[in-house]
Amino acid sequence: MGLTEYFDLDAHNTTVRTEVLAGITTFLTMSYIVVVNPSILAGIPDAKPGIIIDGYSPAQVRSMLAVVTILAAAVATTIMAFYANRPFAQAPGLGLNAFFAFTVVGALGIPWQTALAAVVVEGIIFIALTAVGAREYIIKLFPKPVKFAVGTGIGLFLTIIGLQAMGIVVDDGATLVTMGQVASNPVAILSVFGLFLTFALYARGVKGSIILGIALTTVIGWAVTQFGLVSPDAGLVAGGPGATYDISPLAGAFLSGLGNIEGFAFALVVFTFFFVDFFDTAGTLVGVGQAGNFLDEDGNLPDVDKPLMADAVGTTVGGMLGTSTVTTYIESATGVEEGGRTGLTALVVAVLFLASLALVPLAAAIPLYASHIALVVIGVVMLSNVVDIDWNDITHTVPAGMTILVMPFTYSIAYGIAAGIISYPLVKIAAGEFDDVRPGHLVLAGAFVVYFFVRTSGVLSSAV
Repeated sequence: MGLTEYFDLDAHNTTVRTEVLAGITTFLTMSYIVVVNPSILAGIPDAKPGIIIDGYSPAQVRSMLAVVTILAAAVATTIMAFYANRPFAQAPGLGLNAFFAFTVVGALGIPWQTALAAVVVEGIIFIALTAVGAREYIIKLFPKPVKFAVGTGIGLFLTIIGLQAMGIVVDDGATLVTMGQVASNPVAILSVFGLFLTFALYARGVKGSIILGIALTTVIGWAVTQFGLVSPDAGLVAGGPGATYDISPLAGAFLSGLGNIEGFAFALVVFTFFFVDFFDTAGTLVGVGQAGNFLDEDGNLPDVDKPLMADAVGTTVGGMLGTSTVTTYIESATGVEEGGRTGLTALVVAVLFLASLALVPLAAAIPLYASHIALVVIGVVMLSNVVDIDWNDITHTVPAGMTILVMPFTYSIAYGIAAGIISYPLVKIAAGEFDDVRPGHLVLAGAFVVYFFVRTSGVLSSAV
């Protein structure tokens, strides 16, 4: 059976050539994750810890994570291709990787092995719920304004992480944050140049604009250092690649994490991973499906359980390999706009991810400020989700606003979601709109109130 018959190209009014070009387009627009995911999960040295492995340099850890990122993306997208036959690509998601590194490992102090165990557990729960068709109930359980606000909140969260790494936003004792010494800091100067260069490429519709902007910024940093225009100590060059393809310290590490679990805190982490992954994937599938005219007359994606299952399996496999939650990428829309209509597009993306294994040494050598350009660009793009919120309804404005604002200000996706969930039934009841409050809303809100009380009262140990 040929590709045309297997993927039913004729029925979808497409060709092998169109699907291949669509796959290349999608890969180019999302390939930045091979560089960005390792730089986030490995944390920021001496500032925000992430995955740290004894006996291995930060560059070697980033190299391992690049390999794991590629493998997780390839496995998940291959499942999407053959099982769901949809042109959707998957990889470890932005936002969730920041939550993994900076909130779970950094702020909560949970070992990264335990955080990986939470990813695996979340993936298994996702598989089970998708298999029994519980998607509709889960979607109804969470307040609509919170669901619509999560994307914007994550966008702001990613943006502040990126701006900090670029030296544009810095700590301030009086105002908490302020503008860095941009005019005198070589890293900040080059970061600003690289950021606006990337914005320009993105606005021009250049394929692969983000990865191209990161690469050009890195090359410029290397060149000005090499030619003596700035000091080698200025931080424009990441140093030697230190590449390693040995992922054994990461693969299977979740097993050791299962033995170091504190019940409620672990459940909260699993819940947050699941919540953001589930609704991010569901929203992305609808958005990309709309671009490809895949939706039915009710605005639903037919057989949505299949791509959801691909996402769930991808997350589980990714956690086992050693990376954060895998999700469907909105960049898949670029391939759909190029004519991609079947799983052959996804298969091409998966093959290109595997081919990119040859570039792992280069990915490990990308400096932090250059890789975090992607966070700011994607963060700004994600702000567009705010238009879906009904700002004229105060019972939507309050939970949505709390979700969006609390995320960046507390440096936590989980806290933002919790603030939205707690405030929703409060304002609904205060407004007399009792019919909109479900028992599940009250249970979730009560659970978060208890958690915050326990955590801020110091009852939980510092390891939670």
